[in-house]
Amino acid sequence: MKKEIYINGFTSISALGTTAEQVWKSYQSSHAFFEKRKFKQKEYWVCPILKESEKEIEKLQKEKKAYSYLDKSVLLALLASRKLIVSFQDNDAFLFTNAGVNIGSSRGATQLFENYHSQFIKTGMVSSRTSPSTTLGNLSSWVAQDLGSSGVVISHSITCSTALHGVLNAIAWLKSGMASEFIVGGTEAPLTSFTLAQLKALKLYSQETESLACKSLSFQKTKNTLVLGEAASLFALSTKPKHAKAKIVGIGFANEQIKHSIAITSEAKCFQDSMQMALQQANIKQVDAIIMHAPGSIKGDLAELKAIEKSFAKIPFLTTNKWKIGHTYAASGAMSLELALLMLQQQECIANPFYKNAETPKNLDYIMVNAVGFGGNAVSLIISKL
Repeated sequence: MKKEIYINGFTSISALGTTAEQVWKSYQSSHAFFEKRKFKQKEYWVCPILKESEKEIEKLQKEKKAYSYLDKSVLLALLASRKLIVSFQDNDAFLFTNAGVNIGSSRGATQLFENYHSQFIKTGMVSSRTSPSTTLGNLSSWVAQDLGSSGVVISHSITCSTALHGVLNAIAWLKSGMASEFIVGGTEAPLTSFTLAQLKALKLYSQETESLACKSLSFQKTKNTLVLGEAASLFALSTKPKHAKAKIVGIGFANEQIKHSIAITSEAKCFQDSMQMALQQANIKQVDAIIMHAPGSIKGDLAELKAIEKSFAKIPFLTTNKWKIGHTYAASGAMSLELALLMLQQQECIANPFYKNAETPKNLDYIMVNAVGFGGNAVSLIISKL
């Protein structure tokens, strides 16, 4: 990279907490944050945000009448962006008034759309608020409005790799000189009966009876164990090293030809290509750890492992967070990036209980983060210490 790209700040809202301290403490525990809830009389394992965060969202909705009409995915992004601002109050490393905003979602305004559609089926009428409140553009535009930013505003969706694609897009803007600062990330509030029914129809959803319901990185499992969670995770990126937490030294992306809309090849060619691109750009051959995408499905987990085995002479330390918080769709790559940043800062590896690494690195200098979405698209990022 001709211009170095720095991560100047990060924040998230999930079952793990809302501060870096809370999130790190949650990662250090052996606890998975799943609970069973009923949707249309059917019970599912899910991973909702904390009750304290729910109260914060309720409070946010009451601030302005317009906020009361927003989908939960948008409100999560708003709340996360405000927490990001708070983290910068003691320094002048980031000017939010000029920042570009690129926040994506896989499902978008799922809850709101389902409610409006249900009303339409019953009455043949829709609320005047239906559009644009159910459009994807609500995510970044409302965050930019709330921050008072005059920078470029972009919203996009490319399924589960959405957040990391947002990082790629921000890097392109920053390197081009068309922007000096960017807020990027993903948000998802998919815990609805319709969304859960879709995953059940695909035979991906966990039917486990125990609390460790998502067996991400268990290569002995005989059933798919995906569990859905909700979260928002945002990052402040710039070309300024002041107060930076880490820097992005390599990016990779790839798309492979697939035979089924939700499949990837048995050795995840897209991941092989994206990881090799990231390694070449970083000018290294090895990383210390990889935060894998590994959603808890039989084929998805194994294909990514095979791609890693083909891409590295020595297998890095492998881990995930989906065994703990489930799959948060568009926010999942961002949540993985947050875990990588925390591991880098703390110089401590967070293990996955379903996978035994051959060894644990003494130092963490380079960490790779992987994400892949339906359609065979993959993204790999490498971050390093300053």
